[in-house]
Amino acid sequence: MIRHIVFWKLKAEAEGATAKENGQKMVDAFHNLEGKIPGLVSIESGLNFGKESLGNGDVDYDIALDTTFRTKAALDFYQAHPEHQAIVSFVKKVVTERRAVDFEF
Repeated sequence: MIRHIVFWKLKAEAEGATAKENGQKMVDAFHNLEGKIPGLVSIESGLNFGKESLGNGDVDYDIALDTTFRTKAALDFYQAHPEHQAIVSFVKKVVTERRAVDFEF
């Protein structure tokens, strides 16, 4: 099994919306991938509730994504999948930083 975990910092405002609104759009979009991409075992995403306001640029990250895949090939398939790429296109417009870790377990 493969785990793919990603953290993002959001812009305070982008695409005519606040960080919290854009973060929620990301969470909803990622959750909508469930059951649509072969090899994707689980997907969880959420906003960091430990911050007073999202997009303020401090040391915390604003949103997290935790996914599990059957194989490395399944992760690669997910990365290139058109529905995932549509989310990536939006994400690139609303984030300032991204960190990711992939590992096998």
